Order: sequence, then structure tokens, then C-alpha cells
Amino acid sequence: MAKKLKIRAKAKNGVITVKVLMTHPMETGMRKDKKTKELIPAHFINEVTVEVAGKNVLTAYWNGSVSKNPYLSMKCKGASGDAIKVSWKDNKNESASGEAVSK
Repeated sequence: MAKKLKIRAKAKNGVITVKVLMTHPMETGMRKDKKTKELIPAHFINEVTVEVAGKNVLTAYWNGSVSKNPYLSMKCKGASGDAIKVSWKDNKNESASGEAVSK
């Protein structure tokens, strides 16, 4: 699986809007494989963190109910030029992170 995050961050009037698209299968563990009729093992993101200018501004705990390739949008205090870092971990101990600079 390609671990990708697409991050966009735009600052306006002291507020940054952060938009993130994460590539992940997000399997609940309740769906069956059509050919084998076996359950597909659970595989989902269970923790997402967002840092702005080195400060943690969001920690979200997810479960298998979030859709494939999840999209996250949030607003927080910040300015143009602030570094944004988004990281996730899943229930199989895989992780990914990405960085962007707010415009």
C-alpha cells in the first residue's frame, strides 16, 4: 500500500484551514472476500495527529467506521508560513506522515 498524505494549508486572518487526504484501505474486519468468503482482517487508522509550528493542535482517535481514503479538514490558529505536520498510525503498527507550509 502506498502511504500517502496530500496536505493543503491556507492561512487567512490568523486562522489556518488544513485539509488532508490520506491513502488507506480502512477495512472494518466485518467484510468478506467475494472469492474466498473469508473475513478481510481489520486494518484501519486509529490515531491521527496534527502539529502546527511544532505544537500539537489535534489528536484524533478513529476506529473502523471511517471510510477508505479518509479526508480530514480542520481550522486552527496560525499564520502564513507555519509548518504543518500530519501523522497517522494504524492498528497494524504502520504509519505515515507528511508536511506542508501554510500559504
